[in-house]
Amino acid sequence: MIRNIVHDETFLNQKAEVATNTKEDHDIAQDLLDTLDFYHKECVGLAANMIGENKAIIAIDNNGFLEIMFNPVITSKSEPYETEEGCLSLKGTRKCQRYKHIEVSYHDQQFITQNRKFSDFTAEIIQHEIDHLMGILI
Repeated sequence: MIRNIVHDETFLNQKAEVATNTKEDHDIAQDLLDTLDFYHKECVGLAANMIGENKAIIAIDNNGFLEIMFNPVITSKSEPYETEEGCLSLKGTRKCQRYKHIEVSYHDQQFITQNRKFSDFTAEIIQHEIDHLMGILI
């Protein structure tokens, strides 16, 4: 189901709760995918709080392939750089620091633990969405 985008900064500033392998959390993940697909011309990633759910779930566009990550955590990062990002939940753009290369531990849609490396723009998308899970608004 396509959800409305949340703009309430008080809600967005909350740290996300751990996602679990339940129907409810898988339904949130599907809503994230549906909503990301709907906004594909404007958006490359969404965190669950952006659709009104305070759960540690993100959806990303990984070079045209939509992926879900439950409870993602960055386990390593290298090559910092400065950039400017926009967000569907916030007006305008903001400067921030990102890392060119990251490694992320997360649960996939089958709730199997994955450890993967990402680089460049995909890494930037993941970092932005994980910031949302931490209640950090760039």
